[in-house]
Amino acid sequence: MNICIPKERRDSEYRVGLTPAGIQLLTQQGHICFIEKEAGVGSGFSDHAYQEAGATIVYSGEEIYGRADLILKVSSPIKEEYDWMQEGLTLLGFLHLSAGGSAKVDTLLSKNITAIGYEIIQIENGSLPVLRPLSQLAGRMIPQVAATLAQNNYGGKGFYVGGVPGIPRANVVILGAGTVGRNAARSFLGLGANVHMLDSSLEVLQQIDREFSTRVNTLISYPFNIHKICSLANIFVGAILVPGASSPVVVTREMVQQLHPRSIIIDSSIDQGGCFETSRPTTHSNPTYLEEDVIHYCVPNMTGVLGRTGTHVLSNAIWPYIAQIAELGIKKSLKTNPALNNGVYIHQGKVVKQVLTNALEGRKKL
Repeated sequence: MNICIPKERRDSEYRVGLTPAGIQLLTQQGHICFIEKEAGVGSGFSDHAYQEAGATIVYSGEEIYGRADLILKVSSPIKEEYDWMQEGLTLLGFLHLSAGGSAKVDTLLSKNITAIGYEIIQIENGSLPVLRPLSQLAGRMIPQVAATLAQNNYGGKGFYVGGVPGIPRANVVILGAGTVGRNAARSFLGLGANVHMLDSSLEVLQQIDREFSTRVNTLISYPFNIHKICSLANIFVGAILVPGASSPVVVTREMVQQLHPRSIIIDSSIDQGGCFETSRPTTHSNPTYLEEDVIHYCVPNMTGVLGRTGTHVLSNAIWPYIAQIAELGIKKSLKTNPALNNGVYIHQGKVVKQVLTNALEGRKKL
């Protein structure tokens, strides 16, 4: 099998599809691995390190896609990458097709490509074994981002998240008590912030209460509770996830207007469309904008600037699936591995993931 790793082409995406250690394991098993020149530089992996692991360096994106049976991506491909894809290859990455354009789906279908989204690989108990560790990293990164944006030189009001004697701590509101939300809460508590968490499930909030020994204030995410908490928040984190589907917009513009001037919104749901009505995707090069006098940070590939850590986290999570595909091929792997099969958006020229079908039908109605 020809296993190919292209250079990531999205803004400030420093991660790479697999570490040299992963490549070495594959080449030792007799697989042929190609990697695009300097694809690993942002993660601290040189071309030489990949060559020593047994990979062959290629010098253009068009060539790397032209050689591939299996493509290992991180972020979703850009338009020219879709153009380079060859008939019948298998594509793995954080694809987020439900939030993308219909043209991308049409290209995948016309080229008979098997498209597997890391974000929807799901095991029997409902957990997401590839997305989860990246979500842990994102959640732990959010307080770091928020603390920076709170500084005057980044447009903030100039407050310290944890407060000091005589000065109150910042109020942080987290919408969604999943992996991102819990990890963000833990890190914000470590900084000394007051943390408030909202979720639609009372059972989940009871777990949060036990997990954090009542240090997190919890509310059911009814609209009137969201509206009320906005007047308190200095930092508002959106962390809603519906696996494979577009995120529901639950914070309206009117609610955003209740926030204090120069408060901070961090919408970590933006890769699935975002959960604030005022959200729109940004980049690490230009990460924020001001809307309703509130700072918005809506970078889809937030952990892309943690190239080294992010690549190791990703490689650890995807390795069992890559190893199986390399050994058995894609068809047999999908038949024998239910979790991997759950990750398939498109296979054999058909959309097989219902959430993607729903998203496409929803766009047709607009």
